[in-house]
Amino acid sequence: MTAIDTDEATRLREAIMSVARAARLHRGDHGLTLTQVTVLGYLDRSGTTTVADLAARMHVRVQSLTVSMNKLDDAAFIVRRTDPDDRRRQLVELTDAGRELLLDDRAKRDEWLAQAMAANLDETERGLMMLCVPLLERLAADRVGQLMPRVGS
Repeated sequence: MTAIDTDEATRLREAIMSVARAARLHRGDHGLTLTQVTVLGYLDRSGTTTVADLAARMHVRVQSLTVSMNKLDDAAFIVRRTDPDDRRRQLVELTDAGRELLLDDRAKRDEWLAQAMAANLDETERGLMMLCVPLLERLAADRVGQLMPRVGS
């Protein structure tokens, strides 16, 4: 494994964070916090789950999600119910309204990014960016300091 200069890692991190910040500026005006939208996103990707599982994925304590979960429940973006297999646990599920809000939020950010790419990158540069997507996904999957193995290696 080749050592990577931390200056390169810093430049990459800063560039990724700048794009992420710009994308957040183009969220819909739905009044939800980033934490609340993140909860909806996790529920969309994982399906019905427990509050404890959500907290673990988000690296926060269950108590830290209480206000967000209450607001999402009050707005009918999620539904909570008792786990039939373990009545001490609470299951959380995304509602159709929550999914619609999330899809609209994603669509606004995707539209901004598509327009920014069209305005600032030529066809070759857009192709290069798309070649980077699987690499960035592998880096994002690195949760314990160990990169996911390459396919075919």
